[in-house]
Amino acid sequence: MSLRAKINESLKEAMKSRDKERLSTLRLMNAAIKDMDISLRGEGKEEGASEADVLQILSKMVKQRQESAKTYEEGGRLDLAEGELKEITVIEDFLPRKLSDDEITAAIDAVVAEVGASSIRDMGKVMGGLKAKYTGQMDFGQVGGMVKARLNQ
Repeated sequence: MSLRAKINESLKEAMKSRDKERLSTLRLMNAAIKDMDISLRGEGKEEGASEADVLQILSKMVKQRQESAKTYEEGGRLDLAEGELKEITVIEDFLPRKLSDDEITAAIDAVVAEVGASSIRDMGKVMGGLKAKYTGQMDFGQVGGMVKARLNQ
């Protein structure tokens, strides 16, 4: 079952169970996916968003909510921060399992070997390879530093 179908199925279940918080988050996810479909159709890609595009959208949504929650906590609005964190848990239900630090290191080593990276100049190739294979499974902001350290060895 595709990710899009899982989201739609969960949306129906949330409607039936009258789970308002989950339902609103699922609707936001669906809207973001449909926005991507529309923009891709404008570029001539009639098939719309692929699975990788959907994973990228969901990862971006999680990151946005993490930043918002942090801002709300700093501003003393714990109620709003809690709402953002609840949305994160709903979105993360559809993302693949996050990789551990050891798994991330192994993935970096594998991609470095695959693309034949030897210096920091090859960082773009390595990051591109990681994004192609591991979208939604790692935080690329954190991984960037790890790749840089690996290539500087």
